[in-house]
Amino acid sequence: MKYIIVTGGVISGLGKGISASSIGRVLKSRGFNPTGIKIDPYLNFDAGTLNPFEHGEVFVLEDGGEVDLDLGNYERFLDVSLSRDHNITTGKIYGAVIEKERQGHFLGKTVQIIPHITDEIKERIRSIAHKSGADICIVELGGTVGDIESMPYLEAMRQLHMEVGGENCIFVHTTLIPVVMSVGEQKTKPTQHSVKELRSLGIQPDVIVARSNVPLESSIKAKISLFCNVPLEAVISAPNALTIYEIPVRFEEQGLTDYLMRKMNLTTEVNDGLEDWKSFLGHCLEPSGEVTICLVGKYMDLMDSYISHFEALRHAGAELDTAVKFKCVEAEDLESSSPEKVISDVDAVLIPGGFGERGIEGKIEATRFARENNIPFLGVCLGFQLAAIEFARNVLQLEGANSTEFDQHTKQPIVDLLPEQRGIDRKGATMRLGSQPVILSPGSKVHGLYGVAEISERHRHRFEVNPDFIDRLEEAGLRFTGKSPDARRMEVLELDGCDFFVASQFHPEFKSRPKKPSKLHWGLVQAAKVHAEAVKKG
Repeated sequence: MKYIIVTGGVISGLGKGISASSIGRVLKSRGFNPTGIKIDPYLNFDAGTLNPFEHGEVFVLEDGGEVDLDLGNYERFLDVSLSRDHNITTGKIYGAVIEKERQGHFLGKTVQIIPHITDEIKERIRSIAHKSGADICIVELGGTVGDIESMPYLEAMRQLHMEVGGENCIFVHTTLIPVVMSVGEQKTKPTQHSVKELRSLGIQPDVIVARSNVPLESSIKAKISLFCNVPLEAVISAPNALTIYEIPVRFEEQGLTDYLMRKMNLTTEVNDGLEDWKSFLGHCLEPSGEVTICLVGKYMDLMDSYISHFEALRHAGAELDTAVKFKCVEAEDLESSSPEKVISDVDAVLIPGGFGERGIEGKIEATRFARENNIPFLGVCLGFQLAAIEFARNVLQLEGANSTEFDQHTKQPIVDLLPEQRGIDRKGATMRLGSQPVILSPGSKVHGLYGVAEISERHRHRFEVNPDFIDRLEEAGLRFTGKSPDARRMEVLELDGCDFFVASQFHPEFKSRPKKPSKLHWGLVQAAKVHAEAVKKG
């Protein structure tokens, strides 16, 4: 097994996850089978209870694991499905060690950070790597070198490198090259200090990925090489890009793949030249058409809260040779301003998931406006539930129709708690999570998009459309065209009389990939193109 450890320095948010994903992509182009592990040093057991404002999107895996959004990038770039074990947290590590101590596993020894915590970290990484069937394991260490909470992980990585040898474990350090505006010069000192910190911990980086606004000057690359003790060819320039999907191509062009293979003593006759990837990238960068899609969200202060939706729409746009422009609207703003003033100029509306009462009325107003004006609409999870509530209020005229999530005493509980959720008092990992089968109605729009009668999609919810209202909703024209195999749970709805009004209880965005876009997002972009052409013709 070969290990590539990706660390970060100077500041957080530099794109370690994109670096890790791009390295996996270029190695896959040479015929290797990489996998990815994300280490999050926080004490939370998983990402399930994290606030999107603080941490961005909670990504859901096939097995129901609620994990860091970087695993979404791994899945998209590598076209793989990962498991909850691929996200290691301090909560998991310390929890496991404490449980072993309670069971007498350590035979009376004093349990310490070294060796017990570091051994648990190494054991987990090795186990996950081998179970995945991969030949290269890319491990991204969250946070920044120097963070107190990251110290045990860096020590574990140092030990792993010592145990498996230099050609089987290499370090890639992603760092920042700022520009002092008064002199306009790229500065290497922050990188030098970051590498010095790493080396003081016994880790010498083999590759430096240098993030900057513009490409590195040759003199700056030489300076980094000299002062950080890294070969010149291993100093990789990573300037800002128009799209994250450019990064594997840029890494390949700078010879990073060949360097990594030499460093790890890897040989292969395979080299697809990233041709499929470049084809996809070409459609991303030079599309022939354009549409504007409005995303009405509750967490717009941190755009990473909806990263999988943005990427799914980009994947769909590339397949349809169409640039997707985003108009992002805070749901609460629609509670004080009419939708006509805010979203009348868009080609489609997307209502994503979320929790809590804040902004709900704004999302319902956006849904109403899309329905009444035949604007292509896609609702996901909460968006699915709100589509049913809006229809009940404004078509069935059920006054006060709501979800018991927002009004426990509503007389018209269109959306209610799942039966198995009643009595649950723990928040973590207790929702209906992960991949679930869905049966699609023949002849429905969603059946036409998927082309099959049964699909499997990922879920994350506690509430569902109340079965007591299904007949009344369908009699008025709201059709439930996707259901659970036992037909108890409504999974997809469509609206008669609208060109494209579709909503799903599941999250199709989580399985979207370059060249394999989410079917529902593809359908939304396609409908947006038709709508844009119709508007243009008047």
